[in-house]
Amino acid sequence: MTGPSTTTAPRPTARPRTAAPRLRTPRRHTPGRPKRSVLLTVLTAVVLLYSLLPLVWLLISATKTQAGLAGSFGLWFDGDFALWDNITETLTYQDGVFVRWLLNTLLYVVVGAGGATFLAVLGGYALAKFDFPGKRGVFAVVIGAVAVPTTALAVPTFLMFSEMGLTDTPWAVIVPSLISPFGLYLMWVFATEAIPTELMEAARIDGASELRTFFKVALPLLAPGTVTVLLFTTVATWNNYFLPLIMLKDPDWYPLTLGLDAWNKQASTAGGEAVFNLVITGSMLTIVPLIAAFLLLQKHWQSGLAAGSVKE
Repeated sequence: MTGPSTTTAPRPTARPRTAAPRLRTPRRHTPGRPKRSVLLTVLTAVVLLYSLLPLVWLLISATKTQAGLAGSFGLWFDGDFALWDNITETLTYQDGVFVRWLLNTLLYVVVGAGGATFLAVLGGYALAKFDFPGKRGVFAVVIGAVAVPTTALAVPTFLMFSEMGLTDTPWAVIVPSLISPFGLYLMWVFATEAIPTELMEAARIDGASELRTFFKVALPLLAPGTVTVLLFTTVATWNNYFLPLIMLKDPDWYPLTLGLDAWNKQASTAGGEAVFNLVITGSMLTIVPLIAAFLLLQKHWQSGLAAGSVKE
């Protein structure tokens, strides 16, 4: 006898597993990391090219002779590489007057720009950390002085120095260079944020005088702002042209700007010698100290030196 037959229901056919579609999640922007911009990159490249093109032209032209400047393409070298000959002739032309102009410029920069930086640091520190009657008036005067162009003050300055008998002397260039309204304003703003009042109060509690507090506490914290003002005043004094033009007549006191301009004008005078190759080579030598100053002082451009010095 056979039992009832049992039938097994067929198992459903398993469907092949397919991977679930992945949704592309938008790329998250890392905080503190700037976003890339093609337009900004292109604009930066254009500005960089615009800034470097005159420098490249100057370096290439300094390798050419007087005849090569007129007979070759401006942005490419000539067959005769005359850089070292141009440098030697620039330093020895007219009994080496270029070296005298270079020393004059260094004198104006060291005394004028250095003094302007020191006065700006002192004034900015005092205006930022001390209260005194008339402080608002001083602020208005400083802002007004920043807005006034230096060329508008050139003629009154000349008349005043002429009455004192200081024209055609180095003091006619140095004394006006000692005043830097923009440097004073910059140090005023920088000292307000860079020097915590608590540090000054702690130094005073420890018995430090105001002079010691300034040199030992405040001045190290003001180093980035000081270097910035020093570079601004150095470049302004080094490239100063209009003030020496109206103040100086003796070529022995010319700065480099006036001296190179005098060489450039020789070609338009009766019997004058065209020395455009020396003018270009001298211009190249003139910018070398400025480039060196920027490279040597850039490590001091730091911010936040006082960060963490005061526990809140």
